[in-house]
Amino acid sequence: METTRQNKISRLLQKELSDIFLAETRKTHGIIVSVSVVRVSPDLSTAKAYLSIFPPEKGAEMIANINANAKTIRYELSQRVRYQLRKTPELSFFLDDSLDYIENIDALLKK
Repeated sequence: METTRQNKISRLLQKELSDIFLAETRKTHGIIVSVSVVRVSPDLSTAKAYLSIFPPEKGAEMIANINANAKTIRYELSQRVRYQLRKTPELSFFLDDSLDYIENIDALLKK
């Protein structure tokens, strides 16, 4: 069960990461990256961000690229939240495949 503080920090990180990815994906035409969920550990030292990437074919490639640049993204994030958080959590990014799962369920139900 997440505390109120964890929820507030999760929402803050989700909003700021969305802004960072929006600015970066404007440079790469045809790829959309959205932050689905951010989960923060109870000690606020790590954060797991689940990303939804369109088109789905480029998902694995983009996640690998984003994880390779996690330190740069963390630095940019820390510059944005420096007045709200004392310490920026370590970031790890994962592919959110919930939309693919929902499409699969819909396709099975239509049969």
